[in-house]
Amino acid sequence: MKLKYLIFLILANNLFCQAQDDVLPTKSHIEWADCEIGVIIHLDINIFEPETFDFNNKETLPRLSKFTPSKLNTDQWVKAAKDAGAKYAILTAKHLTGFTLWPSKVHDYHIGSTNWKNGDGDLVKDFIESCKKYDIKPGLYYNTNINTYLGAGFNPNLSKEQQNNFNNVVLKQLEELWTNYGEVFEIWFDGGVKSNEIGGIANEVISLINNYQPNAILFQGPMECSNLIRWIGNEDGRAPYPHWSRANAVTSSLGLVNIPNLHGDPNGNIWCPAEADFPNIKQNGWNGGWLWKANQDSLLFSVDELLDRYYTSVGMNSNMLIGMAIDTSGQFPEVAANIFLEFGKELNTRFGNPVASTKFIGNSVELKISENPVIINNIIIQEDISKGERVRKYFIEAYNEGKWENIGNGISIGHKRIHKIDNVKATKIKLNITVYSDEPVIKNFSVY
Repeated sequence: MKLKYLIFLILANNLFCQAQDDVLPTKSHIEWADCEIGVIIHLDINIFEPETFDFNNKETLPRLSKFTPSKLNTDQWVKAAKDAGAKYAILTAKHLTGFTLWPSKVHDYHIGSTNWKNGDGDLVKDFIESCKKYDIKPGLYYNTNINTYLGAGFNPNLSKEQQNNFNNVVLKQLEELWTNYGEVFEIWFDGGVKSNEIGGIANEVISLINNYQPNAILFQGPMECSNLIRWIGNEDGRAPYPHWSRANAVTSSLGLVNIPNLHGDPNGNIWCPAEADFPNIKQNGWNGGWLWKANQDSLLFSVDELLDRYYTSVGMNSNMLIGMAIDTSGQFPEVAANIFLEFGKELNTRFGNPVASTKFIGNSVELKISENPVIINNIIIQEDISKGERVRKYFIEAYNEGKWENIGNGISIGHKRIHKIDNVKATKIKLNITVYSDEPVIKNFSVY
């Protein structure tokens, strides 16, 4: 009887482990995680009249003649993103005013109705071409809930007929974006997409995605879709820890308030990793730092502050998404671009060349660093997430002068966990995984 019970426990444990790994990332998820850093580029017509504009009042919308970016150059934007180490870039094709950066056929409040390029401009097209030039994956932002031009501000009071008209405009514009510019790497739904039960268009959006952009990563997309990612819970680039790629729900928030405890769930029923977005201007800047306004240079995040957020985003199993506020000349300001350049250089200095590296399958590995003690200060661990997130608890030891010393520990790893430690002398280092759902598959264990 005891033997049968023991066999039952072993079989049950094996089934449990298999169940743990039933929820796995898609090919798009893995490609997205490998990118690690992206940017989200903000340009809207309200930056030309920041003092008078009110999202809830259509009468305050700037006239189309106010859109006068004399030096606009999408190459300059995307190069700055590349300098910062970004692998993908998202453009706010339609932010909150309702002004579209492409010549939409649905209404006239768009870039083609301005004097820029004599009315022949298409910023989405230019942006996509710049992304191709610099080998950056393109993404597009479209807010489906807020549109000052259509009377849907932060506090909309639309009749049923008005809501239906609004929904039709949104769907037609999404179809324009998703059919006219090729494959999109990521689609950003700021605030999510309302369900049909509460007057929204989630069902129709799902159909459009399946038809036109089935491989796109979807930030706060409808739950029924594949390739979902979620919001981190704040706009400060700081993931909570432990942090899991699995969850039981996708977020649907505008980011106007912080949401605590969005850790995910190691046993969650969907693969829905988080993206840690934050503006390159501190949150006490205009519009939370997302949009440009004169005299905000003192509020720009410094190189050190960007590095800190790299550790609390990429280093905690989420992607880092940095805002880029474009000015009224149409440029990413030079002072901000220089910060991005120095940030990218520092990342390469710190993480370009490990002093030792390995990969392994199992619960422990000992990595030789050098015959003589070497100072180390950063350790990277990465799971092969194609197999799932299996690690539940671990600790790290360094060996020096004949003894092992515990120098770090953790719970979740996922795509990447970075331990920034005080300078430690070591000749070898050991990773010990003490709790796991199935045999751990570590694709990278590196010391810097």
